[in-house]
Amino acid sequence: MVEAITEGDLLLHHPYEAFSPVQDLVRQAAVDPAVLAIKQTIYRTDTDSTLVQALVDAARAGKEVTAVIELRARFDEEANIGLATRLQEAGAHVVYGVVGYKTHAKLLMIVRREGRKLRRYIHLGTGNYHASTARLYTDYGLLTCNKEIGEDVHKLFQQLTGLGRITRLKKLLQSPFTLHKRRVELIEHEAEAARSGKPARVFARMNSLVEPKIIQAMYRASQAGVKIDLVVRGICCLRSGIPGVSENIRVRSIVGRFLEHSRIFCFHNDGDPLVYGSSADWMDRNFFRRVESCFPVEDPKLKKRIINESIELYLTDNVQSWEQLPDGSYRHCETGRRRPVSAQATLLGQLAEQGS
Repeated sequence: MVEAITEGDLLLHHPYEAFSPVQDLVRQAAVDPAVLAIKQTIYRTDTDSTLVQALVDAARAGKEVTAVIELRARFDEEANIGLATRLQEAGAHVVYGVVGYKTHAKLLMIVRREGRKLRRYIHLGTGNYHASTARLYTDYGLLTCNKEIGEDVHKLFQQLTGLGRITRLKKLLQSPFTLHKRRVELIEHEAEAARSGKPARVFARMNSLVEPKIIQAMYRASQAGVKIDLVVRGICCLRSGIPGVSENIRVRSIVGRFLEHSRIFCFHNDGDPLVYGSSADWMDRNFFRRVESCFPVEDPKLKKRIINESIELYLTDNVQSWEQLPDGSYRHCETGRRRPVSAQATLLGQLAEQGS
């Protein structure tokens, strides 16, 4: 796996692509004599997790293993206490995050000695390190050895373990410090572009949209002429299509075979799109009461792939898509005379073709 990541960033789209490369990375790291340390956040995972077993094996092999476990993950409190005990008994360093903030970020870092240098291999995800839900939920994962991203993840683990101060990150955004402010800035940048007569667009795909200042920023952007498309699976406190307020905003929800769990955000950015994946929904708790991570996808091919799979395809879905009306109710996007398009079925078909 480390050789594959060294050749270039890898993007995994679950459940259309397997979660096994992440498991393989940790299992291989546990027995790799060049690996010095493995650090991972755990919010939810399988009861019999192969990832946790790999961390146990790595700790018993004498590697430095750090697990940041969130004991207050709702419905998984007892299971996480058991995982923490198991890892501690194996010799791993187990910490429980920052007092007063749930650790919801999805971070994995492997430190490997290569010649006279150390290289960090990173996994960042929108979903949990949970092999079972990775077969049922839609999520993205990025595997990279980008130096700046590695330094950012290293700093985040220092913060979480109480060994480092809050420092400015180069690539990543984090809650509760920079994520909310930067999101508002990016929306306002699109609004300024629209006022100047330039193309401007925002796309966001998430589980829930609640936070008032983000919603107000999108209302202002809509009034400036920004085209905004939102795919929100659950709670959405924004109202679309209101004349003079949100007529340039469209909201839809996809209800299909898989639970829509991805958090993907895209900003036109004067023709050079900014694409992000994140562990955070746009809710008060995610912005201000949790430790969250948000990572850029910078490889042009991977950016194009996310735009094709998560934006263009999802906005043409007319089989499993429900569109929000100005009063907050939803209506099914019927096909009419158009060709039926199901985003989830299309992605499953593409995967089958690749497999053959």
